[in-house]
Amino acid sequence: MINYQAIITLEPGKRGGKPCIRGLCITVQDILQWMADGMSIDDILADYPELTRDDVLASLAYAADREGRAAVLHVVA
Repeated sequence: MINYQAIITLEPGKRGGKPCIRGLCITVQDILQWMADGMSIDDILADYPELTRDDVLASLAYAADREGRAAVLHVVA
């Protein structure tokens, strides 16, 4: 797994404090949404040349790590 800690940054005043890529104004959520919309890594890199393949992979690793730590609440009716 890629070391996303070296790529994902959190700055309180940037993009509402959302996790961004290397201090850019591109968030992890942006990348995840583009991929959910059907963009491939190559599509993203073509549209955003300031990004690298490792940036996209770091976003996926960050999201996977966050999902793995998420608490699951079971609501019983």
